[in-house]
Amino acid sequence: MRIIDLHCYPNTEPWIKSQGPYVEALAEYWNRAWTAKTEPEVIEDFKKAGVEAVLVAFDIETVTATPPCSNEYVARMRDDNPGVIRQAWAAVDPLKGDAAIHEASKAIKELGMLGFHFHPIMGHFSVDDRKLYPLWETINALRAPVMIDVGTTGMGAGMPGGLGAVIRHAHPAAIDQLAADFPNLSIVAAHPGWPWTEEMIAVALHKGNVSWELSGWAPKYFPDPLKRDIRSRLKDKIMFGSDYPSIPYERLLREWRELGYSDELMEKIFHGNAERILGL
Repeated sequence: MRIIDLHCYPNTEPWIKSQGPYVEALAEYWNRAWTAKTEPEVIEDFKKAGVEAVLVAFDIETVTATPPCSNEYVARMRDDNPGVIRQAWAAVDPLKGDAAIHEASKAIKELGMLGFHFHPIMGHFSVDDRKLYPLWETINALRAPVMIDVGTTGMGAGMPGGLGAVIRHAHPAAIDQLAADFPNLSIVAAHPGWPWTEEMIAVALHKGNVSWELSGWAPKYFPDPLKRDIRSRLKDKIMFGSDYPSIPYERLLREWRELGYSDELMEKIFHGNAERILGL
């Protein structure tokens, strides 16, 4: 069965360094070293898992004062590995204002990237902040999708003050507002959205331009309402993502299959919905 993984970080040195002080917190949260691999090692991980990876660039430079894992970097990694890396999400730091708008246009028009990923908690912003709307207007005009993290995160978890991150920046209500204000913007919510999973279910069901990929969680821990709605009301909106390198592929794919969904449904989750919604 074809598997498109919508949420893969490069897991190389430029990505590790781009997270600044969050690296230590992540190592504690996941209870393992958060260390870089070489590009060939990363590609081998994707090949062994049998996934078509969609890489994610990373830019929260305003918060961390560390250089981003740039769009040029992930686009080059994509181009160097056809058949393994299917596409790449660009990243722009919304707090950079006009520079973010310029970078967004370049990512689509020059680098041919899929769309944009945003991490509101780490980036210290909420997507429904009106000051950011010129960026959303630009992305909407580019007809590019966005993937936005929803729910809490391991970034800064357990650290004093969460390293300044505010988890409510990733509340589903922000996605709901953005979807209402930009009805032609394709929005992919990323992660199960805990502790607001049922609110995210409501947003996904209500807004036709919102879909959902469930990376970053072991499937056996999905909340029961989500497990039920995946097989019914959400069957045409759910997509697979891993949040690589957070959880081993062997565990993720095994636990997805242990949920007991039909082959027809798993075809939709693993590739069909991503093909239809995102043109992959």
